[in-house]
This record gives sequence, structure tokens and C-alpha cells, in this order.
Amino acid sequence: MPGRAAEPPAGPLTGVRVVELAGIGPGPFAAMMLADMGADVIRVDRAAEVRPERFGTPHPDLLNRGRRSIGVDLKADAGRRVVLDLVRDADALLEGFRPGVTERLGLGPVDCHEVNPRLVYGRMTGWGQDGPNAGHAGHDLTYLAPTGILHAIGRAGERPVPPLNLVGDFGGGGMMLAFGVVCALFEARAGGPGQVVDAAIVDGATLLSTALHGLRGLGMWSGDRGGNLLDGGAPFYDTYECADGRYVAVGALEPRFYAELVARTGFRPPSGDEDARLDPDNWAVDRAAWAELFGSRTRDEWAALLEPGDACVAPVLDWDEAPEHPHLRTRGVFVTHSGVVQPAPAPRFSRTPAVIRRPPPHPGEHTDEILTELGRSPTETARLRENRAVA
Repeated sequence: MPGRAAEPPAGPLTGVRVVELAGIGPGPFAAMMLADMGADVIRVDRAAEVRPERFGTPHPDLLNRGRRSIGVDLKADAGRRVVLDLVRDADALLEGFRPGVTERLGLGPVDCHEVNPRLVYGRMTGWGQDGPNAGHAGHDLTYLAPTGILHAIGRAGERPVPPLNLVGDFGGGGMMLAFGVVCALFEARAGGPGQVVDAAIVDGATLLSTALHGLRGLGMWSGDRGGNLLDGGAPFYDTYECADGRYVAVGALEPRFYAELVARTGFRPPSGDEDARLDPDNWAVDRAAWAELFGSRTRDEWAALLEPGDACVAPVLDWDEAPEHPHLRTRGVFVTHSGVVQPAPAPRFSRTPAVIRRPPPHPGEHTDEILTELGRSPTETARLRENRAVA
């Protein structure tokens, strides 16, 4: 794009250009990940959402950080042409509409590949581009429900518990889309043509459960919710309330870690030896004893005693406490950018560090700047605004 404003190089994806058709949840998360890694991401927001009076003020949606925004009416022919002009020099496009929507807008894979055959076209949906449910609405919870994952999350004898929307929207959805797009970019830069990445939450979330399917195949995971090693069934892999009403997390699965936990707490498990502690028939009595022990001190007292070392115990911190945890603070797991504390880009790179390059933009905040980069004159930009193709 001629005239593109110079920015300090940052991240392994510096030089990659991405067009993002504005959406919510997993799509913006994928775009955020790419922007954190240095990609130049332009977010195409709806023209109707542009509020110029808000430009220059912080936008609260952190998922939109790191990119610029142009306000476009995708239903206007002139607006569609603006997007295709962006696509012409882009490496990837991300969209999260229901199947068939971008095709009806004239911005589907065929339309975009006509102007840029090497484009990676990333699609984010819950159900995927095909199948009986492909055209249906849904949310994280209803995508997890058919996969078996939701059935497995919760306490024994109780109903399944929504795991926030981290497993579906962001882990199985947005992160898989970002991974898929980078894989396709790698192949395209090796000489291959562009292609479509069909990222579906049901696919990605199910993939995240691969290890549990392996445990089931080994006979090490029952179908009973809350009755297994990793779902709160085992008393040595659970949370416990402390004397001050706060909690600690215990994850002493392996024998040597459990032995250190027992030695440092002075606990005498009612079940007895190592083999006995792994027997689900002994878990209820052991859990009661552990609960009584952890209820004898405050959370921070237990953390001071057990967190240093290999006892695998950590304090359960709230949102405000987490950034101040010594380990997280030392590693910079949280950063403050534009006055807002937020998770830092991850993972880390030894030579091409990822950074937050700019705060989340308001819709349309960079319309003039982007149109200038596309070669539009002030007169042409004014005409587009008069026709309400952009805002």
C-alpha cells in the first residue's frame, strides 16, 4: 500500500497484511493474535457504527487492539470495491459471518481470489461451512454441548458448568483460526496459491479434547462427570476453601509431587499409601481430610508455605490480584498499554518480540488514512462519504 505510515518492526509477522471484516468474539481474537505478532491488520467496521466524536479516546474492547479501522458499508457497491482494493494487496482476510453471507455481499472467496489469487481466506464459524447445523445460530455453550466436552465439566451429581467461553470461542475457535491462517500463509509464501481456512468451534474444541479421548481409550477416564483425575474427582487435583474464605488450587498428580505436598503439610492421608490414593473408592474420605486441613489456615499462609517448590499448590487469585502475582509480574504476563492493564502478547520470541502496537480503535478512526494509502484522493474520499459507502 503506497504511503503506508512507517511503524517500528515488531514480531515474526511483520510485513504480513490482514483485512478483518468486523465481527465479535473468536474472529477478533484471531486478528488480535496476528496483530500482536506484528501483522498490519485493518479492521473493516460497519459505517453505521462510526462515531467521529469518539476518535482519540480509549475504546474498551481489548480484542480490537493493535489494528486500524475503516468504516465501510459492505452493502454499497462502492464500499465493496474499497474492500476488494484492500484485499488486492493483502496476505489474508478474516471473516466470521454465517456461511454464504460474504458470497451474497460479493466478498466471498471466489470474489477475493479474483483480485488476489494468493490470498488466505480465513472463515470463523461455530458449526463450520457445511453440515446440517451450518446455517444455524449458536454460541460457545451450544457448540460445546454436542462435542462431549460440556458433559465432562462440572461436579459429580451436578449439572454441567459453562467453562466461561474460553474453551470454545477462544481456544477452539479464534486460536485455531489464527493457527490455520499462519499455516496457510506459510504454504502460500512457499509458492502455493491462496486457499480457504474453514475454522469451526466444534472442530477446534473437539481437537482440544484429544488427550481425554486417549485416556478413555486407555480405560483411565470414566463417563461420570466429576469422577476422574482432572475434573475435580481426585482430591489431589482440586480446589479447597481456606480459613479466610479464599481458595488454593492443588494439582499434585505425580507421586513425587504428592509426596512433597504430604511432607510439607504434615498431612496423613486416611487412604494410606500411593496405590490407595489412586483408588476412587478412597477419594471421598481423603477429600474430607484435605478440606479440613486447608481450612485451618488462610490462603496466603498456604501459598507462602507451599507455592515455592514442587508441591503443586497455588493461590486462586481474582482478576485484580492476578497482575500482581510475583511470577506473572516478573515475566510481564500482564502489561499496561494506553492506561489499561491487559494480557500481554504470547508466546515469546527470542529475536522478533511481539508487542501491542496501538490501542483498540473506534470504528472508522483511520478511514481517511487507509483510503489515502489505497491511492484515493481527498475528492474521491469525500465522494465516497457523500454516497455513504464509507464513514
